[in-house]
Amino acid sequence: MSAPGRLPASAPLVAWWHERAPREQRALVWMVAAVAVALLWFVALAPAWRIVARAPAQIDAADAQWQQMQGLAAEARELRGTAPVGAGQAEVVLKAATARLGDKGRLALQGDRAVLTLREVGSGALRDWLGEVRTGARARPVEATLTRGPAGLSGTIVVALERVRE
Repeated sequence: MSAPGRLPASAPLVAWWHERAPREQRALVWMVAAVAVALLWFVALAPAWRIVARAPAQIDAADAQWQQMQGLAAEARELRGTAPVGAGQAEVVLKAATARLGDKGRLALQGDRAVLTLREVGSGALRDWLGEVRTGARARPVEATLTRGPAGLSGTIVVALERVRE
């Protein structure tokens, strides 16, 4: 409400509106409606539409990640359930796995750790070596410094051996 004797702040706008012809008023109403619809689309509907469009791909990716985590959890349960191996047996498994790498791998045992030095080893051979020492010697990688060259991977991998409690 305005004070007595004062016009409301919208009075000039109302006066301007009434000066317009009916045809011009309709055109202005349509323009304002078009701007409002465009604003509604760009601010509210389009972002929501993009989220809905991306949802199936994100759900599939999350499902794949969940399945991978389930597989890793099952593998961890399986490894926990296996009996630990003694230091002697672990050493035999490590040496046998390293021997399969030929002259491309050299093993150094250091207490409860083993260091594998690699020179131009293929990724498949390294994967096989890691799988074998993980299951046979209960060793887990704790550090890796690898570089990829034209002939394969070179560097070092340190694995920790499981200690048998006596």
